[in-house]
This record gives sequence, structure tokens and C-alpha cells, in this order.
Amino acid sequence: MSQLPAIGLGTWQNTDPDDCRESVRTALDAGYRHVDTAQYYGNEALVGEGIEAADVAREDIIVATKVHAEKFGLAHDEVIEGLNASLDRLGLDSLDVLYVHWPVGNYDPAETMPAFDELRERGLIDHVGLSNFSVELLDEAREHLDSPLFAHQVEMHPLLPQEDLVEHAQTNDYNLVAYSPLARGNVFDIPEVESVATKHDVSPAQVSLAWLRSKDNVHAIPKASSASHIRDNLASLELELDDEDIERIDAIDRTERYVERDGAPWL
Repeated sequence: MSQLPAIGLGTWQNTDPDDCRESVRTALDAGYRHVDTAQYYGNEALVGEGIEAADVAREDIIVATKVHAEKFGLAHDEVIEGLNASLDRLGLDSLDVLYVHWPVGNYDPAETMPAFDELRERGLIDHVGLSNFSVELLDEAREHLDSPLFAHQVEMHPLLPQEDLVEHAQTNDYNLVAYSPLARGNVFDIPEVESVATKHDVSPAQVSLAWLRSKDNVHAIPKASSASHIRDNLASLELELDDEDIERIDAIDRTERYVERDGAPWL
């Protein structure tokens, strides 16, 4: 399996021009090597400017974006057109990872996935990703994909542990990328997470990210715009939870989802 950094930078809802550019630059200069955006976020150009401003070589950065059914569509030619538009906005010649953002709209695995194969054959993308799929939809997409599945991106945090999707990623040897890994800030109010944070004298954010990192094949892309949050999240790489910590968080008996949309496969 290709190596994906344990922590990357999420940019969802980061559309203030100065904040977005600066957060990307700050994160890369601090040590991040994975930046995630999407057509739907409306900030690809800003993310590209932040990458350009950072003192990090392009070849050392994994840049990911997502094609969206409501932006360009997911028919074969629409995927090609959408990727080219994203590359123009990002100011890049090629992309490391391209995702199907949601399996909705005119998404059709028999037409959408061969377009990803074509983009990879043409050297415009290195890896294929899917986002917000169920196990059944993942298997269906892979049947129409000649390229290996590199990543599946999904909401995941201590209140939404996604055991079935984690097992599927581990069994089929691809990366599971956790977005909203801090449960939209709600990890700060989870007693089990707070107690582990107190034990180690770290932030609940670091505990949540370290807990995700303890799962094989799981990576996280916390959104952060301030330099302090960017560095705090990165510092989670220094935190090693013990078995008792992990078991305590695994045993949380709550299931809460913070990202919904019409047509989501879990509805």
C-alpha cells in the first residue's frame, strides 16, 4: 500500500482567501505533507496559492481533490473536464489523488470509474479515491475499476468509529481517510476523550487523532486554520496511547454523524 501521511490538512469550509492560503502554507512549512480539498469547497485556487507559497517541493506533497456530481457531473467526459478545471485552479500539472466526492447524482460506476482509469493512464492523477461510500458501493466501484483503490474518505471520529469500513480497508489494503476527525469540535466534550487527554496532559484533539492513528490503514485530515491548531494537531504524532486508552475510547456507546446530505448511502 502506498504511504499516506498519518495527518493531513483538511480545508472544508476554509474559504476566507487569506486564512486559506496562509493555513496551507503554515501547515506545509510545519511538516504536513498531505493537503485535501474539493471542487465543492470552492477553495482550490486558494489551496494552490498556499502550496506555491510554502517552502516545500511539490513532489514532496500529496495533493487531493474531489469531483462532484453537482459541479461538473460524474459522466465519463464530465470527470475529465472536472479534473482539468481543478488542475487549472490548483495551478498543478497533475494530481496525487482524485476522489469521487459522493456516490450521488449521475454517478454510475460503469461510466465514472473508467474515466478515473483513463486519467491515471494519461498521468494526470496518480491514485484513485472514493468518498462517502458504503461497503457495498465500494465493492461495486472496484468491479468497474482497473486501477487499485488507493483511498476511501469518510467521516470518522470517536463518536463514529466506522468499524465495517475500517475492516474493509484493512482487508483490501487501501487507505481510510478520516474527515471531521474531531467530530466538528465535539471531541472536546466527550468524557472518555477528556479523561485520556488529562492523563497524558494533551488536548482532546490530539487524543482523537492518536486514537485514529492506532487503527491500521487509518489516516486523518483535520481542518485547521490557525497556526496553533495546525501545530497542535501535528503534535498528536508524538502521542502514543496505551491499550487501556484505546479500549476506553473504543467502548464509547454513542453514534453521532455530523455530515449529512440527500442521497447519502447510509440514509
